[in-house]
Amino acid sequence: MDKISGSNLAFGDSKIIGIIPARFASTRFPGKPLVDIAGKSMIQRVYEQACKAQSLSKVVIATDDERIAAEVKRFGGEFIFTASHHQSGTDRCAEVIEHLPDFDIVINIQGDEPFIEPAQIDLLVSCFTEAKVQLATLIKPIESQESIYNPNSPKVVIDVNGRAMYFSRSPIPFIRNGEPGVWAEKHKFYKHIGIYGYRTESLKAITKLPPSSLEIAESLEQLRWIENGFYIQTKVTDLETVAIDTPEDLEKLNKLLKALKLE
Repeated sequence: MDKISGSNLAFGDSKIIGIIPARFASTRFPGKPLVDIAGKSMIQRVYEQACKAQSLSKVVIATDDERIAAEVKRFGGEFIFTASHHQSGTDRCAEVIEHLPDFDIVINIQGDEPFIEPAQIDLLVSCFTEAKVQLATLIKPIESQESIYNPNSPKVVIDVNGRAMYFSRSPIPFIRNGEPGVWAEKHKFYKHIGIYGYRTESLKAITKLPPSSLEIAESLEQLRWIENGFYIQTKVTDLETVAIDTPEDLEKLNKLLKALKLE
């Protein structure tokens, strides 16, 4: 399990907010935040897990949909309405900060990971103990050959200080002296875990940037930031995430939960 030094997380006087972007109109899975998972909506499960993180001063759901807002009211969570035109969760987070400007660090928590570990959120926040860190994310060692070649699982290469050098849907790096089937034995590959942290001023800056050529090519927004000179600090997690991208993912998860008799 991920560990953070010290019994308490201390970030001076920094105020840290966790924002969970949630929209109803998903191309692959409309209404995804409201689906039932073992008796609770997905958005409720994400919210409750985020609230367990020691490092967050506040947790809020950012949505453009009345149905999601009604569900958040039902279970007693906090939400804020954001515009419907946003292209990414990062853009939605930036609008929230316009309404709630007193926070120094923003954590963008994926709304489709109902069992996100609070320790992962705290690990990400710990990147900001260094004042020079502008943006941060988590990465995880790849354990299967299949994941190396899966374009839906972005890979990342890092420098000696843990800063991201590049993200790609292709396998990176290319192993010249090795057959593809043994690449995992030749090099430690990392996959990107899609949770981001931003200093507020950096969040505002990156959302004003136009889409970049690498971002458009790979369909990965973090490449825009790197192309424009921002650096992304990473930390390695050994915890796996369970993301619900399609109805089939939900069906598999519910079967698993039923087998485990989760209450």
